[in-house]
Amino acid sequence: MKIILTQEVSGLGAPGDIVEVKNGYGRNYLLPQGFAIAWTKGAEKQVTLIKRARAAREIRDLDHANEVKGQLEGLKVSLKARAGEGGRLFGSVTAAEIVDAVRAAGGPPLDRRRLELGGHIKSIGSHPVRIKLHPEVSATLNLNVVQG
Repeated sequence: MKIILTQEVSGLGAPGDIVEVKNGYGRNYLLPQGFAIAWTKGAEKQVTLIKRARAAREIRDLDHANEVKGQLEGLKVSLKARAGEGGRLFGSVTAAEIVDAVRAAGGPPLDRRRLELGGHIKSIGSHPVRIKLHPEVSATLNLNVVQG
């Protein structure tokens, strides 16, 4: 089955890539989750639009990724969240909140889908957040969650 990816899928490709997958994987997972659209001649024309949008927000090359990594690792990011007794949060910290906190701290604009939290952040304190900037470059951001 030939499909066009609309989002990055680990081990498969990036948005705009035309890939060949097994029928069940495409029909039962990628298409219903919105990770891909079925390939047609008309949809292939949309690939150029998707790739243009991706180029605008993507990190340009390895040198740029290393530069952004240096900015992120030297950044002190603090996020206020409501918490009860014992430092337990009401809810959890989302990737969108982390991206907003990085931007507020003077960091570069990030795509929330690039954040790898590892698990839900549900307590006050310092938490490492891994950010995949480039296939070869990952940065670790130290996020400090404070009661607010």
